[in-house]
Amino acid sequence: MTELKKVLLEAANEAGKIITQYFQGDFNVESKEGINNLVTEVDKHSEKRIIEIIKNHYPGHSIISEEVGELMQDSDYQWIIDPIDGTVNFAHGIPLCCVSIGLKHKDELLLGAVYNPMMNELFFAEKGKGAFLNDKPISVSKKTNFETACLVTGFPYKWPSDRSEHPIKVFERFILEGLPVRRLGSAAIDLCWVACGRFDGFWEYNLSSWDVAAGYLIVQEAGGRITNFDGEPYSVFDKQTLATNGHIHESMLKLIRNK
Repeated sequence: MTELKKVLLEAANEAGKIITQYFQGDFNVESKEGINNLVTEVDKHSEKRIIEIIKNHYPGHSIISEEVGELMQDSDYQWIIDPIDGTVNFAHGIPLCCVSIGLKHKDELLLGAVYNPMMNELFFAEKGKGAFLNDKPISVSKKTNFETACLVTGFPYKWPSDRSEHPIKVFERFILEGLPVRRLGSAAIDLCWVACGRFDGFWEYNLSSWDVAAGYLIVQEAGGRITNFDGEPYSVFDKQTLATNGHIHESMLKLIRNK
């Protein structure tokens, strides 16, 4: 595990250097599906460097990454990569963006790192060994009073018309409760800020595995709870994400499900 951790942190730090180098500079920006679903040349540069580092050490491991997709091998190990989570923020010079890398063995996440180089914050977790911010242990908040919870969420750029309820309707229910809800623009950072107690809970629809893999493990190892919107055990491939300090989880589920 020590070597795997070393490679993961090397990749996260190298990607962070690339992000910092280009931040608030000149770079090409393109749209993927939908005009506001952006990708920059920096995403691609960061991703290339991460994959290069991993492949130099573990050429037989599988990779899922946001821009190149699946690079599958006959391996039980799978690296799940977001070279820049919060690309829209990055493209607009907003320093809330990060590199996110998770490592999965079969169905179990082993390692996760989320690094925001602009704020010099490196979140890291190892299965069974806790969660850390810049090498200092972190834990979720102890807040039990849902009425005073501070929450964070995000919204998809497109919402399928066949869904029964739009995310704005759910958001409205939280706002009508008088709860402070923030929107940072990076699900990986949202999860890490729940893990370190800055937020008490986070929910979002339609996230991808690379958005949540590292943050999921970091929340768990910080003592938090993460499920889908039915309260069932979470998978990084789920499209519904609810992460909390555990104490307010059921209250959030009730509002999300309107029950």
